[in-house]
Amino acid sequence: MKTRKALLIVLSLGFFGCLVSAQIPGQEPFGRARENIHRLRLLRMTEALELTEEQTAVIYPAASRVEKEKIEILRQLNRGMRDLREQLNADTPDEAALSDMVKGLKVLRTGLLAKDKEFEDFLDTQLTPLQKARYLIFSAEFYRGLGEQLNRARALTRDKKRS
Repeated sequence: MKTRKALLIVLSLGFFGCLVSAQIPGQEPFGRARENIHRLRLLRMTEALELTEEQTAVIYPAASRVEKEKIEILRQLNRGMRDLREQLNADTPDEAALSDMVKGLKVLRTGLLAKDKEFEDFLDTQLTPLQKARYLIFSAEFYRGLGEQLNRARALTRDKKRS
């Protein structure tokens, strides 16, 4: 139990260190925010599922690998969407190019979903039935809570702009 608490403290310090480093110029804001959310999610998941040290040692690297792969897919998706917008805004959009772009974007979206499934399948091999049940609830609550926090932050920003 003491080791788990020590691990959580170290991870918390690492997470908050990342928040501070998010202020470093030259880094991509989207990537930093996503990385910080990923770390927070892992930390909260460890607590919610009561992961053992052994489980944590196996799950964290797999989660980080999948997250890096998802970030690369998201970069490609963003690039593809930007190119698609440019093509649509052209005076005479090339329909064949549009068709190819749409197909490519659909493949990337499918790849993103496949990465999520890959991690879920991996977790199924690592978690107990009790932890699997907790994970389903944790996932829904984590992202719902994150959405609520973002909405509150947006509301505060709007209120400050109005003042």
